[in-house]
Amino acid sequence: MPRNMTKAEISEAFARWRAANPHPVTELEYGSPFQLLVAVVMSAQATDKGVNLATRKLFPVAPTPEAMATLGEEGIAGYIKTIGLYRNKARNVAMLSRQLLERHAGEVPHDREALEALPGVGRKTANVVLNAIWREPVMAVDTHIFRISNRMGLAPGKDVLAVEKALMRRIPKEYLVDAHHWLILHGRYVCTARSPKCGNCITRDLCQSPDKLA
Repeated sequence: MPRNMTKAEISEAFARWRAANPHPVTELEYGSPFQLLVAVVMSAQATDKGVNLATRKLFPVAPTPEAMATLGEEGIAGYIKTIGLYRNKARNVAMLSRQLLERHAGEVPHDREALEALPGVGRKTANVVLNAIWREPVMAVDTHIFRISNRMGLAPGKDVLAVEKALMRRIPKEYLVDAHHWLILHGRYVCTARSPKCGNCITRDLCQSPDKLA
């Protein structure tokens, strides 16, 4: 196990990530809070690229909860067949669209508990929406963030919730709002699961992984 990065090392890592990408955003394509919510629900066990290919066809047909609920489960499924678990996701999107209309006047709620009560929406999805739409300093821990937090010694933890809590404690407040995006991009394109690109890593000297490559 690597030693934990120090506070100074963590601060320096985020300073470098911010300098390299001052205004990071999600790679999911959307035109409204509702569309982001749907895209994030669909992104479970799927790539953002794959989700975008599907929603480019779906959102013009069903851009709102009303239109999505009218399209229905089977109609939604027809547009997202290229995404893994598409039938279950189509069911959840149809149900959450109806619940938004019935319980929230068709608006995406700005409330974690209300978000997590929607079909297909867990803690990670709620955090993504709260962060991307309302710029809340929350941490959505996906497989990339879980991996690099443990690998780098940034915020080790045995499960995603433990890593989330550790990140919230250890990341300086000035970086928290955008930290989720920087970490995902780092894990997706640099600190990859197999053959991490350590030679191209701007935080290589700060990383505490005993397995980092030359």
